[in-house]
Amino acid sequence: MGLQQHANENTPPSTSSVPIQASDLPPAALELAGKLFDFARQGKTEELAQYVSAGIPPNLTNSKGDTLLMLAAYHGHAATTRMLLEKGADPNVLNDRGQSPIAGAVFKGSDEVVQLLFERHADVYAGQPNAMDSAHMFRKENYLTLFGAEQQ
Repeated sequence: MGLQQHANENTPPSTSSVPIQASDLPPAALELAGKLFDFARQGKTEELAQYVSAGIPPNLTNSKGDTLLMLAAYHGHAATTRMLLEKGADPNVLNDRGQSPIAGAVFKGSDEVVQLLFERHADVYAGQPNAMDSAHMFRKENYLTLFGAEQQ
């Protein structure tokens, strides 16, 4: 029999839907989380991939709601963005400010990252401002063409 346990009447109810607060975590866990978010910001793809492959959720968020993918995309790290997408990161998770990874990449002008996110079905209309609005605002004609927008 594997690691799976069988539920019985003595099993406490699941709390998996209750979000874990940072204050509930031991200092070592907080230190590890900080390191993981730094890996995403710095584009340390191999280091981050080891943790995600070992079970760290690819949609892990920090206290501001930024996912690992959001940080990698915003900082223009195409290889890290690609790895996270391949490991199951959702390109449409918004942070606490309502920003999407693709809008952040448009804002920063990260062509390869924008292309990757778009190919992985990032919603160009998600968030505020969304990627389409940002492309219009910053006159990023190449992104508008990619997104299939009417040129004005």
